[in-house]
Amino acid sequence: MAQLLRVQNFNVSSDGIGAGPAEDQTLERPFGFERHDRLFAWCGATASWPMRTDPGGSRGLDDYLTRDYERNIGAEIMGRNKFGPQRGPWQDDEWRGWWGDRPPFRTPVFVMTHHPRPSFTLSDTTFHFVEGDPATILEQAREAAQGKDVRLGGGASTIRQFLDADLVDTMHVAVSPLKLGSGVRLWESPEELLDRFHMDVVPSRSGVTHHLFWRK
Repeated sequence: MAQLLRVQNFNVSSDGIGAGPAEDQTLERPFGFERHDRLFAWCGATASWPMRTDPGGSRGLDDYLTRDYERNIGAEIMGRNKFGPQRGPWQDDEWRGWWGDRPPFRTPVFVMTHHPRPSFTLSDTTFHFVEGDPATILEQAREAAQGKDVRLGGGASTIRQFLDADLVDTMHVAVSPLKLGSGVRLWESPEELLDRFHMDVVPSRSGVTHHLFWRK
């Protein structure tokens, strides 16, 4: 069975924005705008949310898609801006991501950067800092995934790089009913991807609309 490159549970606003301007990202504002939780409320409310610390949570469509986040995933690729707010050469190696001592990835993670640093492990997640074009980094991630699929974690500009290189196989994007106006845009309209992908659009009771893409 072929190893897929999958985008899972990626969140954008109704105008296609996945994060605020990169220069507005800080330790306190990891997505570059206030109240970023509005984009993620649907999955955070589910019973299967991987960082849930209390019992309960919703079931149904949102929960099913949240569970799919980990299914058959052997490695993740992310952009440096998803890992942290620093720019340029690393000033030190103390910063280890937003997620604390138990990151939710549970696989090798390949962080795309022009400034590599030593790998490190937290719990069952190992972060590798790699430089190269999307195809080269995907090859490394596939080897580490040991036959399982690779998740493309974002942000929006990283996903666009892999889309432009025609490397993405399937994609799930949750569109929230709010407009951000400016920031890092995944698309002007999801229909721009229909030359290469089939698309189903499924509304949820939570208010988000799930867009499911698979390669033609």
